[in-house]
Amino acid sequence: MSQQCALAAKRANCILGGIKHGITSQSKEVINLLYLALVRPHLECCVQFWAPQSQKDVKVLKCAQRRAKQLVKGLEGMSCEEWLKTLVLSSLEKRRLRGDLIAVYSFLRTGSGDGGAELFSLVSNDRMCGNGLKLCQGRFRLDIRKHFFTERVVKHCNRLPQEVVYAPSLPVLKSHLDNAPTNIL
Repeated sequence: MSQQCALAAKRANCILGGIKHGITSQSKEVINLLYLALVRPHLECCVQFWAPQSQKDVKVLKCAQRRAKQLVKGLEGMSCEEWLKTLVLSSLEKRRLRGDLIAVYSFLRTGSGDGGAELFSLVSNDRMCGNGLKLCQGRFRLDIRKHFFTERVVKHCNRLPQEVVYAPSLPVLKSHLDNAPTNIL
């Protein structure tokens, strides 16, 4: 996983170098569009499979995001969180979680191919509070399994409100996730 994170950060940094040397306008609108179109897809590509697990890997990806922040004139002194708020962007962690929840929705709602719904264990109990669809967390002796996709999304899926869990379609789910309060995601 560390190699994948390093490769994604290297690609993003190469693109950021091209933007820095090839684009004369350093306005936040131009850099924001270029970041969204060219850089962020590299930082998020196939993230459900190789999600960064160690702090070192997360730091490598954040470093690439921080380099994009330094390209915008007038925002150099801001922290990364202030920069994201100014440009109305979400953090990489929140984007990863959003992608995980969309993948879970597609697995549970559409079956997503052969055996998609069998990836998760559903708790069958009619006396549940909250959203009514609860996923069961597995128990394992080894700590390494806690980073698997099917284990890291259980806690977040169980905390979602009912209107998000029972969204009629994928675009509706995406809009609910985008408008969800920060304590849910």
